[in-house]
Amino acid sequence: MAKKPKLKQSEPVSCTGGRADMSLDGLRRTFREHVFYTQGRFPSVATRNDLYMAFAYTVRDQLLHRWIKTVEQMAGKDLKIVSYLSAEFLLGPHLENNLINLGIYDDVLGIAKEEGFDIQVIFDQEEEPGLGNGGLGRLAACYLDSLASLEVPAIGYGIRYEFGIFDQEIRDGWQVERTDQWLRLGNPWELARPEITCRVSFGGRTEPYQDDRGRYRVRWIPHRTVKGVAYDTPILGYRVNTCNLLRLWKAEAIESFEFEAFNVGDYYGAVDEKIYSENITKVLYPNDEPVQGKQLRLEQQYFFVSCSLQDMLRIYKLGGGKLDRFSRHFAIQLNDTHPALGVAELMRLLVDEEGMDWEPAWDVTCKTFGYTNHTLLPEALEKWPVELFAGLFPRHMEIIYEINRRFLDEVRRRWPGDEARVARMSLIDESGGRFVRMAHLACVGSHAINGVAELHSRLLKEDVLRDFHEMTPEKFSNKTNGVTPRRFLVLANPGLTRLIEGKIGDTWIRRPEELRKLEPCADDPAFREEWRRVKLENKKNLARVIRERTGIEVDPASMFDIQVKRLHEYKRQHLNVLHIIALYDRIKRNPSYDLCPRTFIFGGKAAPGYFMAKLIIKLINSVGDTVNRDPDVNGRLKVVFFPDLNVKNAKFIYPAADLSEQISTAGKEASGTGNMKFSMNGALTIGTLDGANVEIREEVGAENFFLFGLTAEEVYSLKRDGYRPMEYFQANPELQRVVERIASGYFSNGDRELFKPLVDALMFHDTFMLFADFGSYADVQGRVDEAYRDREHWTRMSILNSARMGKFSSDRAIREYCEDIWKVKPVPILLE
Repeated sequence: MAKKPKLKQSEPVSCTGGRADMSLDGLRRTFREHVFYTQGRFPSVATRNDLYMAFAYTVRDQLLHRWIKTVEQMAGKDLKIVSYLSAEFLLGPHLENNLINLGIYDDVLGIAKEEGFDIQVIFDQEEEPGLGNGGLGRLAACYLDSLASLEVPAIGYGIRYEFGIFDQEIRDGWQVERTDQWLRLGNPWELARPEITCRVSFGGRTEPYQDDRGRYRVRWIPHRTVKGVAYDTPILGYRVNTCNLLRLWKAEAIESFEFEAFNVGDYYGAVDEKIYSENITKVLYPNDEPVQGKQLRLEQQYFFVSCSLQDMLRIYKLGGGKLDRFSRHFAIQLNDTHPALGVAELMRLLVDEEGMDWEPAWDVTCKTFGYTNHTLLPEALEKWPVELFAGLFPRHMEIIYEINRRFLDEVRRRWPGDEARVARMSLIDESGGRFVRMAHLACVGSHAINGVAELHSRLLKEDVLRDFHEMTPEKFSNKTNGVTPRRFLVLANPGLTRLIEGKIGDTWIRRPEELRKLEPCADDPAFREEWRRVKLENKKNLARVIRERTGIEVDPASMFDIQVKRLHEYKRQHLNVLHIIALYDRIKRNPSYDLCPRTFIFGGKAAPGYFMAKLIIKLINSVGDTVNRDPDVNGRLKVVFFPDLNVKNAKFIYPAADLSEQISTAGKEASGTGNMKFSMNGALTIGTLDGANVEIREEVGAENFFLFGLTAEEVYSLKRDGYRPMEYFQANPELQRVVERIASGYFSNGDRELFKPLVDALMFHDTFMLFADFGSYADVQGRVDEAYRDREHWTRMSILNSARMGKFSSDRAIREYCEDIWKVKPVPILLE
């Protein structure tokens, strides 16, 4: 167990001087004050958590100073604010990132050294806010970082989940989920705002009436109402004074204790309302297999959307704004379909609560919303049973019916007699049961629709949203995703950052396109040597962490071949495993087989109810157990499953990768952002022409990318003509041997039933076409093996990958949103 750091018994605590003082003395003084006055500790008894909290509050003081100045200087100005609505914000730890953005990282390291403790111990103490599942939530966090760094006024709106994405353990090769108690020691980065509350209603009925002007109106009489309470987290930009806001909502009961029920002995009934209300924001993504889970997930979505829209209207009306101009002051972006109910809710608020007529309210709604689609998978395009939806939101159901009636009238005018098109475009799916189509609602109620990679956007237009594109092509555009270089290069890879800064300075951190200046360095042998030295140090660091977390020893000199991402069949972690087994089979058949030593590293969480994804995790670990123990392998292969992948752990992984596996079935991945993080850190990519891989390959050069597999068009064509996996199986003897090893129980102690569901799914269905791509994948992996042996050439390719990744900064993506969709401009903030 790490030794508890202690403060030196030196200078007495003083509370003189302002907390906005960013001098070394000011920071030291503020830190000491927080240990004493905020944590209530004196130096000899201060715990590791006390020290972390004191540092966090010291940094938060700087953020709040900038946030207050940001609000002061924006107040009363005629400006437009971006409101980013997302069910997930996977922020990662705050402390280190904020030190970098403030430019005081080295000062705080110095203070820690003076006080006699290791700053890394303090960084490790911070709990990760598990408010997201994967790429969607991390993208939202990157976009908040970029909005602030570009000095664009913005508010992120989401849910303050009490328990976030589960913590993952691996027991006997299986994923085990543990509760993510990220709030158990407090959250120093947020401010509770109990005075900022919203009422959110559910269920009940509606009744029509006439208002005082004789207009037809509808009143919603709900069955239940909860209270949303705001919690604010300041989001600081890089080396600017702009500090934007992330406002998360917690559900509480309006009356948390029924005294009368308690008095008559109904002790459970006394707190029933509190339990019901708080359940809404209790956990991220409840299992939606049972109907109760579906209902809770839908309640979550409406809860945060309603709170957020009420809050925007409150802010707008405080400034005296007229509601018909609302869209000039707020640009609301729907991050996928989770907040799509916002279209119906804004209409309800404008028509029912504010008394607007339908037509001007609809005009405001459409001009306010933009919709980002994040998926090509039909099952991920949310649909809610009409019965469930209407039971929870009777008034919204009426509004959606009215939106649909008016919209389908337009469709019929454009395409008279084409009732098949009408059925396809309807907001209500009646092809089997009746469902509300949330993507359709988002499309109809938004003025802009975008995909997140060029291929994805094209496939949206040609397939998933084809009818909508044919009707309103002007709404559609592409906004390729990006990642922030501050967290995923500067913070995660300080060694490489220093090396790059030594050659081209540090302006690339704000303008990543300037990384192109590194290109000539790829031909400098001395620079290549330094590049390899940094990579080796990163690999040694990851090897140390792997040993601590798993007990497995890996060789940093081997190629680190890494695939870390959410576990899903379309991402094809099991294709990677099939290739590992093929290499193992070659060694078993020929013990002298010449193989460049390689360490395969996996990481990622499977949804708790996703049986096949969890079985793939078990297969990875079972293959690893066998391969790692076999003396015939003799160090040429190692297989590791890195547990509990999150933003905090990922900082060890991206900088250490030699090869990045981006091997999803073409046409299935919308974009991917892990591919960007790896390549930015100098990893070479093996991948299909899927998602952002297409654009990454164009930027880094086809010669610096290992391409394999079917194209999206070939995938669709093969599916249309009837894909028969058995034909590929029978044509490839190595694939046959690989599958037979799994089916025979070789990796499961003779148990032929354990992996039978996985084998049968591949043999008889192979939905994601592993068999079709296996031969191509194995061949290109052979090219990878050859390329890695030429270290000089490999290093040159690695440098060029980093140098050409400027396009994939989230700063570039946000500039495009600002210019093309939101029509917002930067507002620089000055400190006196």
